[in-house]
Amino acid sequence: MSERLTLQLLDTHAGGDVSRIVTGGIEPLPGATVRAQMEYLRDEADGLRKLLLNEPYGIPEMSVDLLVPPTDPRAQVGYIIMEVMGYPIYSGSNTICTATAALETGLVPKREGRQRFVMESPAGLVHIEATVRNGAVEAVTCEGLPSYIDTYKARIHVPSVGRITYSVAYSGGFYALVDATELGFDLTLDEEAQLAKTAYAIVEALQAERGFSHYTLGDVGPLPFLHFMGPVEQVADNFYRSRSTTYVHPGVICRSTTGTGTSARLALMAHEGKIKPGDKLETASLRNTGFIGEFTGTQQAGPHQIVENTITGRGYVLSRSEIVVNSGDPMAERDGLRHILTSAHTPATKAASLAANVPEIRQLDIEVEG
Repeated sequence: MSERLTLQLLDTHAGGDVSRIVTGGIEPLPGATVRAQMEYLRDEADGLRKLLLNEPYGIPEMSVDLLVPPTDPRAQVGYIIMEVMGYPIYSGSNTICTATAALETGLVPKREGRQRFVMESPAGLVHIEATVRNGAVEAVTCEGLPSYIDTYKARIHVPSVGRITYSVAYSGGFYALVDATELGFDLTLDEEAQLAKTAYAIVEALQAERGFSHYTLGDVGPLPFLHFMGPVEQVADNFYRSRSTTYVHPGVICRSTTGTGTSARLALMAHEGKIKPGDKLETASLRNTGFIGEFTGTQQAGPHQIVENTITGRGYVLSRSEIVVNSGDPMAERDGLRHILTSAHTPATKAASLAANVPEIRQLDIEVEG
């Protein structure tokens, strides 16, 4: 008989972007930090990401978040983010979804009202504030990564598009920021395919022309993201709104405006002197979902004004499921995966790697068939 291997999942979404939370079925990963565990997964076990984001199990528009034991004693939960373009060290929508999953599964006991806890991402500790009403997680506020403007209003010729003006922000990844109106877009859902095509052309041109280096991280790879910006309107004191959309991969426009995209917008508005600490910006997507970014302060790092910020959104649980990895299925890619899957015949107490390695966290209920 072929061995039956399973993964336990909690599917969630924030702003329309689906995050698959892997809650069980993966062996403990080597690494003294969550960042080191992410690097092991990226270099030695990329099959998990490929399996869950490709047919027949998933689609590239989704994300995957693997729950792991935190390595920092101040954190209650660790998590590793996987997307079609690779392993981002941080993501606002994925953090909102993972925090929601931590509360809904009982990893972090849910309490009425506002509560705070800490998660460990590959980028470091993330402080979370969640609002719970009548047992439902109504909002999650997480820290955005310190963000800054690398390039302001540069020009580039893009084949098939023409000469465009762009800025570049770092907010967890490098973002090209372009004015949607200047390119003739109203940022409506019917424009989604053309937005993806245009963004791809711009990103390809930028990658061919130049690279970008973070002031402490150094080379973090070619610029991957583009954020289309609609007009900004002031809707109340200290509160602004803008239609927005984010491109992340050929053919892929995010359903949400993304947390890191919203952080990038805050960095640009602060750079231009259009907002001050305490001001908020709601970014509204093609599907009329949104995140709220708050500009909380600044610090100086060399030549860069670093914008501190938070992102608020809501995560929803879509389903709880168990995925069967069939050893004889030619559609199920298992290269770089088999060695981290827990055997179906392993006792449940070991299969739940998160619970097994963090004895003080016993609320997560994972069932594994043996």
